[in-house]
Amino acid sequence: MAVNMEAPRVAQALAGAYQGGAENFFTRLAKGLQQSGTITQKAFIRGHEHRLESLRSGGVTAEGFRFGGPLHKVDHFRFRRALRAFQPDIVLTWMSRASKLTPKGDYTLVSRLGHYYNLKYYRHCDYWLGISRGICDYLVREGMPADRVFYIPNFADEGDVAPLPRDSFDTPTDRPLLLAAGRLHINKGFDTLLQALQKVPDAILWLAGAGPEEQALKQLCGQLGLSDRVRFLGWRADVTALMRTADMFICPSRHEGLGSVIMESWAHGCPVIATDSQGPGELIESGVNGIITPVDQPGPLADAITGLIADEAALRQLSEAGQRHYRKHFSRAVIVDQYIDLFDTLKHRP
Repeated sequence: MAVNMEAPRVAQALAGAYQGGAENFFTRLAKGLQQSGTITQKAFIRGHEHRLESLRSGGVTAEGFRFGGPLHKVDHFRFRRALRAFQPDIVLTWMSRASKLTPKGDYTLVSRLGHYYNLKYYRHCDYWLGISRGICDYLVREGMPADRVFYIPNFADEGDVAPLPRDSFDTPTDRPLLLAAGRLHINKGFDTLLQALQKVPDAILWLAGAGPEEQALKQLCGQLGLSDRVRFLGWRADVTALMRTADMFICPSRHEGLGSVIMESWAHGCPVIATDSQGPGELIESGVNGIITPVDQPGPLADAITGLIADEAALRQLSEAGQRHYRKHFSRAVIVDQYIDLFDTLKHRP
């Protein structure tokens, strides 16, 4: 698709990890914006070849940088020189490292926040974008001008995928199948889920993710007698296929900025149970498009899981309602249009 020469020139900067949810969404958004033909953009990212290749396959101009620490001044200079050479109208930075390393310039500097980060890395920016209303409220409470704070959530990976065979990972086919996914970090509350699972004796859990709590969670499985009912899948690139396979998705987080996995579950018809952490508590209307239970309370979480296992009609209703809600508020088309409108607005602001 031809790009309008009057279109905003947008640089996106991400100093992200090799794997991660924000990194995956960065790629989806950049490719979605490219396909719209409404902006000229370039991605400035860490030199991870798989992400550079994915971006370039979608027509996105992308360049890799080290984005190292304070001692890597030459690399910082390379990044800033390349940024100036692109001559952007707008620079959109993702997370703390890229925001910290991107100086003010003769462009509009916008930081996108996906969590309740320390704002010392963001105060030099011109505008701020929060992916949840809670994050936007936090920004305003911490002193950012309300008229310079924007709310745009994420959209899911909407690619059509087939479910995995039900017996994957040595899973009995006659048992309820639960799915949880995310970084194995204390904030994700997977220990609460394991404690709840002990009270749901028939269910099997697929836990997709990697992180610092992996060994502790495996030890907890042994202590709770769950080792034969929990499958640790490691980091997976096919979480949407897992969602198409499982009976329900569980998000037991203590802290969750948005909960993009909620959108993915909705998009792929997987009923959702989540704890009342920041993002999921904002997104889900309990009993309508998902179920909300209290944070850090295995009992109510177990009751919610058991209730849905026993009620196929409720499972079906939550699946259909979640899909409708996603299409109306969070689809790729809706969110890409919101970014395009934002860039157009910022380009024409004095």
